[in-house]
Amino acid sequence: QVQLSESGGGWVQAGGSLRLSCAASGSIFSSSTMGWYRQAPGKQRELVAAISSGGTTNYADSVKGRFTISRDNTKKTVGLQMNSLKPEDTAVYYCNAKFGIAYYWGQGTQVTVSS
Repeated sequence: QVQLSESGGGWVQAGGSLRLSCAASGSIFSSSTMGWYRQAPGKQRELVAAISSGGTTNYADSVKGRFTISRDNTKKTVGLQMNSLKPEDTAVYYCNAKFGIAYYWGQGTQVTVSS
């Protein structure tokens, strides 16, 4: 079992930055692929960024060059540094852990970017 808790969301003006953090519990963190997803009102949840247990990263085209995902296996945390934020980045952001065929989700944190 993995429990995930996000923090760091909030309100920011376009062009600004926010850093999201996800704290995980459980013994499988270091073996899990960790990811950040987001869901805007009326839209499907989409992958923003992911980082494998070995540190390989993957980003949605819409955030490449602006967002950076990182993980600390010792602290069992995963972060998402978001720079040059745009109004279209407004969404609820969810932390995700994938271990084998199992997916675990945090409760989500709201990010609002005003123009």
